[in-house]
Amino acid sequence: MIVPDARLYVIGDIHGRLDLLERMIELVNLDIKDNSGDCLIVTLGDYVDRGPNSRGVLDCLLKNPFAGQYVALKGNHEALLEIFLDNPAVATQWWRLGGLETLRSFDISVRRWMTNRNFNRAAAQLRAALSPEHMEFLASLKTTLIVGRYFLCHAGVRPGIPLEQQSETDLLWIRDDFLSSRMDFGKIVIHGHTPVREPEILPNRINIDTGAFATGRLTCAVLDSGKPRFITT
Repeated sequence: MIVPDARLYVIGDIHGRLDLLERMIELVNLDIKDNSGDCLIVTLGDYVDRGPNSRGVLDCLLKNPFAGQYVALKGNHEALLEIFLDNPAVATQWWRLGGLETLRSFDISVRRWMTNRNFNRAAAQLRAALSPEHMEFLASLKTTLIVGRYFLCHAGVRPGIPLEQQSETDLLWIRDDFLSSRMDFGKIVIHGHTPVREPEILPNRINIDTGAFATGRLTCAVLDSGKPRFITT
């Protein structure tokens, strides 16, 4: 059961950086130990692609390594992985967005110039490499979570559309229309998806994607009754 006024720990895009995730787990669990009260840990998606150890990230998160209740949200890169399994023809798009690194983390040999026949073989190999626990974790991912005054999702929301009517496409992929909006969305939207140098705090949203796969900086927002604070690797 999620407590509405629980202290929130919200972790941004991980992208295969198991090393940063493991350090973040240590830091978050220490913070939980030092601060009493109910807490909830949420990851905003994009566990796979780009970084070197997507498999390790999935293995770690599916066991809930945190010292509290944990909810995992879905990112556009998890959606791409699922699409590739059903339709290997999307491989060229996935390749450009980091899919090769995910396949390599599952010990699947790939090349950027693979033929369509190779795409099918790679998808079959990935299906075989994904354990039942991996598939259960991916199937369990939520697209949104509301806790108190916060609305959590991966990418953002479509301005002018009620939060409960947002499309999955926008929740996972939206950028410019959301990022440029100064509209009051009814809740403060906590999101990732678009890398920023430092956590971005605006009246209607907070962006915590600090580009971990490239910068080595994974960020967690700590949200309670006071001013937002941040834990960064």
